[in-house]
Amino acid sequence: MRSNITRRNLLRGAGTAALGVTVAGWITSCSSVPAGNPATGATSNLLETAKAQGFIRVGIANEPPYTQVSPDGQVTGCEPDVLRAVCKRLGIDEVQGIITPYESMIPGLNANRWDVIAAGLFMKQSRCSQILYSEPVIVSTESFATPKGNPKSILTIADIIADPDLRIAVLPGGFEEGVLKAANVPANQQVKVNDGRSGLEALKANRADAFMLPTLSLKSLAESDNSFDITAPIEDAPRTGSGAAFRQGDTSFHEAYNKELAAFKATPEFGEILTKWGFDSTVVEGVTAEELCKTEG
Repeated sequence: MRSNITRRNLLRGAGTAALGVTVAGWITSCSSVPAGNPATGATSNLLETAKAQGFIRVGIANEPPYTQVSPDGQVTGCEPDVLRAVCKRLGIDEVQGIITPYESMIPGLNANRWDVIAAGLFMKQSRCSQILYSEPVIVSTESFATPKGNPKSILTIADIIADPDLRIAVLPGGFEEGVLKAANVPANQQVKVNDGRSGLEALKANRADAFMLPTLSLKSLAESDNSFDITAPIEDAPRTGSGAAFRQGDTSFHEAYNKELAAFKATPEFGEILTKWGFDSTVVEGVTAEELCKTEG
């Protein structure tokens, strides 16, 4: 599902939309931005600041089912819904979403443009070296979108490497781009697209032979577009998952969040949120951020 909100309506500068409510409050004044330490990117005390001001700012995408912006401006999806629930347990009543491309999420976090990322930003070595991830909220698989019938029989990363004429669409800064890079898929075989819809358009226009994206993201796109097929999960793509991401200096918030996340995972509400968005809450059991951060890329 794609939001009908225009970029101008949804964003003002690095504009914000309050999670779960219609777009209303914009963070525009300097007083609303927590003071940061330029050396570490840490706020003076992000947890206390967020409690005092009543909100925390979150970098998001608009890629269902991980994150979703509805036509009336509500920001939901699996990751923001879990983040909001855990933040309420921490005494933070409101979470404000800022839409940004994946490649800008970590730089924006470390530049204090937002305080946390909750966008299906999958864990891998390069990201884990720059930020602190919470324990996983979801574990996900990857698939290819192909033209009907998968005419070029693209099922694995090895298939791409074996045929240098194949072109694979990926989101810049996305996990999939990193997977292809780690597998030494040449840059000239990668077609960069802005979002899910433009990835499908690349297929239709024959600019790409496949579009690599999380399986559930492709299934979500297929709800409104039946012009493509979705492969089975890619066997030689690494297992991946995501959770909330924090600046490396915001250790007190990270620790408090992980404590409350663990308690929240034990409640029925956690499973209900994941089921609502098509995820299986049992798959994440026993999976750790330490494990997922070993993924190359």
